[in-house]
Amino acid sequence: MASSLYFILPALGGYTLTSLYLLKNPQILHKKKRAAFHCTHISHRGGSGERIESTMEAFTHAVEQGTGMLELDCHLTRDGHVVVSHDENLLRQTGHDVTISSLNLEELPLQKDRLEVTFYAGHYSTGTDRKFTLLEEVFRKFPKMPVNIEIKEDNSLLMEKVSNMVKQYDREDLTVWATVDSTIMKKCRRTNSTMPYSFSMRRGLQLLLLYYSGLLPFVPLGESFLQFYLPRIINRTYIPEERLLKNRMVIYLIEKLTMKKSLFKHLANRGIQVHLFVCNEDPDIEAAFEAGATGVMTDYPTLLTDYLHRHRSQD
Repeated sequence: MASSLYFILPALGGYTLTSLYLLKNPQILHKKKRAAFHCTHISHRGGSGERIESTMEAFTHAVEQGTGMLELDCHLTRDGHVVVSHDENLLRQTGHDVTISSLNLEELPLQKDRLEVTFYAGHYSTGTDRKFTLLEEVFRKFPKMPVNIEIKEDNSLLMEKVSNMVKQYDREDLTVWATVDSTIMKKCRRTNSTMPYSFSMRRGLQLLLLYYSGLLPFVPLGESFLQFYLPRIINRTYIPEERLLKNRMVIYLIEKLTMKKSLFKHLANRGIQVHLFVCNEDPDIEAAFEAGATGVMTDYPTLLTDYLHRHRSQD
């Protein structure tokens, strides 16, 4: 046993040193991804703290405030229209307990005139526009604006319609597939493999395992974006429904395990953008960038724009 340590310890030491070196110098093994865009300012649901979420008014306002990317979710109506909405069931947004898939486009109710901001409990948004918008309308109005589309449901027709629309408007390099579900992500990629895509939940966990095992520098990554909660907002500005996430010790462990500057820097050096969300206060925006985020997602595009202007002038 003792003799075998003479071989195991040097091998382990060599592996550790090599892994650490390649973690800091990933370009030795991996060609850096060259995205068509790089954004530090992402508007969550179009900036749902300043206008009613996912409306054309919200998207327009966010773009006017200088956002670099619009984040949104899509669902399919009964008559086949791709509608921008976070929820498939419209109870929270409209007060009507109906699903988008059960209604034709013209049957969709208006959103509430005062809507609580999901990631900023106790705060509400208002606006003059309460109509649900179509994804195609967003593409038409903002042809050069990067858009992050989250697909929440395992619906092949929805994926096909989104992909066809992306091709029609010649924006495959500007539109990102996003979902927490690995099965859905695989189907999205099969539907359109030319669009950049983000880490799913399972792939994010694999990323952490690779990082802590030292294997990450040796493994190729297809994803172009990592989007993750800033843990400090949980149970403070964002109150989760999951009982597990209400436990302070769990959140503390998540923060210690995930907010690794060396991990985020490694990803950035490989051309993988790191977006932390949803940051609705200055200290949270600062904490996200301090952790190594390349971009921040917010419900308040004006707030983030002001923060970036202030800190650029200080620099």
